[in-house]
Amino acid sequence: MLQARPFMRWRSLPLLASLASGIVVSCSSSVTTSDTEVDPTVPEVPDAATIGTPEPPPFVDPVSPGGDAGAGPRPPLPPAGPPVETRPPNGQGQTPAFPEQTRAPSRKANVAFTARVVASGLQIPWSLAFLPDGAMLVTERPGRMRIVALDGAVSPPLAGVPVVFAEGQGGLFDVALDPAFTSNGVLYFSYAEPRTGGNGTAVARAKLVRASGAEPARLSEVATIWRSEPTIASDVHFGGRLVVSGDGNLFVTTGERGSQRAAARELGSTLGKVVRITPSGAAAAGNPFIGRAGALPEIWSLGHRNPQAAALNPLTGELWIVEHGARGGDEVNVVRAGKDYGWAMVTYGTDYDGQPIGGGITSAPGIEQPVYYWDPSIAPSGMAFYEADRTPAWKGSLFVGALAGTHLARLTIVGDRVVGEERLLEGEGRVRDVRVGPGGTVFVTNESKGTIVELVPSP
Repeated sequence: MLQARPFMRWRSLPLLASLASGIVVSCSSSVTTSDTEVDPTVPEVPDAATIGTPEPPPFVDPVSPGGDAGAGPRPPLPPAGPPVETRPPNGQGQTPAFPEQTRAPSRKANVAFTARVVASGLQIPWSLAFLPDGAMLVTERPGRMRIVALDGAVSPPLAGVPVVFAEGQGGLFDVALDPAFTSNGVLYFSYAEPRTGGNGTAVARAKLVRASGAEPARLSEVATIWRSEPTIASDVHFGGRLVVSGDGNLFVTTGERGSQRAAARELGSTLGKVVRITPSGAAAAGNPFIGRAGALPEIWSLGHRNPQAAALNPLTGELWIVEHGARGGDEVNVVRAGKDYGWAMVTYGTDYDGQPIGGGITSAPGIEQPVYYWDPSIAPSGMAFYEADRTPAWKGSLFVGALAGTHLARLTIVGDRVVGEERLLEGEGRVRDVRVGPGGTVFVTNESKGTIVELVPSP
């Protein structure tokens, strides 16, 4: 009989006194309306043997992104109330691996704020990146990148973006700045690349040329530096989140394309993985499978379904992701080198037809447990850790966007455990991306309304 694996307890690591602003991703199409992302019928993964991997030390980012960061004392935990989720779970009879792994108690920070519309008229705004002068780069999933000025003015689309596969959940995804952007102007973006025989997730590098006189802003020196393997004819589960670490390397999330569930745990494929690459697209030094026969060297972790949110924890430097489940089983994971997160052999929730996935197994030796999961699904779409001084009551929070849930979830984090949940912006639309701005306020993109919204705390 399979036994539940003990959950890894939090370890004290050096405090990184800077703010890691999170990024998000998600998918949708001409207007796919939920993520519960209508999957095609696909075969179940066989009960494969656990992949044995070495036990490398956790990745600790040497320099996290800057911002209005504060390393001061945390506010006391708000009182615990009943869980915010009241619907019955899809995975009937499934038992969490540890207390509060799901349906954590409600903990309201009681922060009053105004939801200020910063920009409007966008079409499925997918991702944000703050420029040094406070303006924002924004991607639109149909294949456009724009600059939003401080006054909210939206630029024409930037020239230089390659043709994207903009069907189903495909399109232009994430955008992130190089750590030396101020001096080199380099940025990275991910997109669904059309290919012979299908499509796949790709990452490109470019330089941003700002508008000058009559010359509009544009991208120059555009080059695709990495492509997922293999090419698949599918319009779902691209992943596509980017996180640039302080050493200049990039984490990239990929989905298993819906029809390739078994590939998520196969080391000869980059589907259903987190990969770690250099700015030129090569496998980064220190990756756990370098030199292993049959394994692609860029793989960092495996067994993922469709991660569309990723960020570095500013207190530990470790990478966290949030990924879509099917009917239930949306997961928050701490992503560690060489670890297997189980999809689709081990998961919570059920398939879209209500049947168990992988035999209904929720734990197995060698498979990592999620830090937290939702059942029913909220369709998570972006995340940002909050350690800014602007709103002390939010310190220690992880904000996660919800597409199908149409809200912004605020999780209270202690170590690597979720001890509380609060819902903000309920019913306001599909939250696609979440970021913490340089002034310490939270920004979200609302794809239902085509807006960028700033949460401005009341005085």
